[in-house]
Amino acid sequence: MSEVKISAEPRTEFGKGGARRTRRAGLVPAVVYGHGEAPRHIAVPAREFAAAIRHGGINTVFELVSSDGTKTLALPKAIQRDPLKDTFEHIDLVIVKRGEQVTVEVPVHLVGEAAKGTLVMTEHDKIAIVAEALHLPEFLEVSIEGLEAGSHVTAGDVKLPRGAALVADAETIVAVVSLAPTAEQLEGETAEAAVEGAEEAAEEPVAVEA
Repeated sequence: MSEVKISAEPRTEFGKGGARRTRRAGLVPAVVYGHGEAPRHIAVPAREFAAAIRHGGINTVFELVSSDGTKTLALPKAIQRDPLKDTFEHIDLVIVKRGEQVTVEVPVHLVGEAAKGTLVMTEHDKIAIVAEALHLPEFLEVSIEGLEAGSHVTAGDVKLPRGAALVADAETIVAVVSLAPTAEQLEGETAEAAVEGAEEAAEEPVAVEA
């Protein structure tokens, strides 16, 4: 994937108050560092940043363009979100260079359908790989087509793009295929949970007013 250009304004206000004013202005507070450079405090347009992440994923490389025309390639290292507002609170960006190999965690998508009567449980939804900074995949795929109960998929089974290498242990379990519970088993578990709940309620002490 190619880099996404985005403006980077220098940030002069700090602390919670300064961060709030920055966000009210439609910007996200950020810091960019790496390659021996002193950390720079900047602010990037919230809407443009969010759109780039939605389109290209967490490993989108940004070309930060400052007001004086200076350009810096950077990769999100940490993103703080507000879980209630679903907005970005702060971004850590690490500087990268063209041709540089970087280590990132990439989401894994399961494709296909396992055998009938099975249940697929995801153990790890991301795996670490090393790849060229400007050719980071948005996601990786691994097939579960036709897998029977008792099968499992490991990181070593995941197809990697050309030029990428696995960093995670190849034996790391990505997904496990097991027998799906029958309707009778589900009913039994529900009934058992109801009985346990009733027994626990019966054991609770009852407050008596004097």
